[in-house]
Amino acid sequence: MKEKEILLVEDNPDDVELTRIAFAEAKIANTLTVVRDGAEALDFLFTRGAYADRDPEDLPSIVLLDLNLPKVDGREVLQAIRGDVRTRALPVVVLTTSNEPFDVEASYALGVNSYIRKPVDFEQFVWAVKQVGLYWLVLNQPREGG
Repeated sequence: MKEKEILLVEDNPDDVELTRIAFAEAKIANTLTVVRDGAEALDFLFTRGAYADRDPEDLPSIVLLDLNLPKVDGREVLQAIRGDVRTRALPVVVLTTSNEPFDVEASYALGVNSYIRKPVDFEQFVWAVKQVGLYWLVLNQPREGG
């Protein structure tokens, strides 16, 4: 069985590095693929542009999605994921600094599976990443073929 890949959609290099460290400390060994903006995320998921050679059936196990992204924002990425039959069932967790009620509501209205506000404290961030990894990569039972 192929290792479960995690797609991190994050434009802040410090947050990318924190996420890598948090996954390492949480002993989550899954491949962490990083894309830096919403357009690149859509190219990756829908095998376009620089990712045209990827197998379209080879979707990540989970998408960790920041909301405030350059080019295409996280809400639009989420809308595209949920609007396509190939990616509709893909688990998406918003991982963002935004605590705005509008962002939380809009994310759930667009079909996000979970909304997590990035803790500012590193130890809390590691704990949050551990929980995400444990639930989505170990405990959660995905749909057949999804």
